[in-house]
Amino acid sequence: MTSKISVQKRETGTPHSKLTELRGQGIVPGVVYGYQTETTPVAVSEIDLIKTLRESGRNGVINLELDGKTLNVVLSDFQRDALKGSFEHVDFLAVNMSDELEVAVAVHLIGESPGEKEGGVVNQPNREVTIKVKPADIPDALEVDVANLAIGDTATVGDIRGTVSYEILDEDDFILVSVTAPRSQDELDELETPAAEDAEPEVVGSESDSDEKEA
Repeated sequence: MTSKISVQKRETGTPHSKLTELRGQGIVPGVVYGYQTETTPVAVSEIDLIKTLRESGRNGVINLELDGKTLNVVLSDFQRDALKGSFEHVDFLAVNMSDELEVAVAVHLIGESPGEKEGGVVNQPNREVTIKVKPADIPDALEVDVANLAIGDTATVGDIRGTVSYEILDEDDFILVSVTAPRSQDELDELETPAAEDAEPEVVGSESDSDEKEA
């Protein structure tokens, strides 16, 4: 089921004070752009936005109503308040349903690793992959089964590329999950050992420090 949402045009170059006022009223400023669409500043109810995203998922196609027209869009980007979690801004990308687009999807691990049962540690160094797919076929997430991973094993894009119906743009050696041996007590103790007293102190204002600030 395709979700629907209605947005209203807002003035171009809306001042910061007005944007703050809108957010205080439960309205999220945003923009619509993309396929056969002029870049248009919009405003949308945060309640409607949250409801729509729950229905469609992060990458689902949304029927966006604007000035009597209905556009097929996906949520391209968004910003949220770090403390409140409320939406600060949203970007809607209008799409051609017949064309493929590049989109990032989350990597979700499923199953239980035998290596973890033996005390190993499951690591997920990369939590997203970039895929190329038609809008209607964008998955909620890429699922990676860890049920066969023992200690020392890894799963890469190359291992799962042939199991999905869309193109993954990341390289074959892009690591999705690994299972490593637990650290020994000696290794943990070594991490807690303070630096040697005769270690050279860092020289404030040294050439290397200056270089880093200028980089």
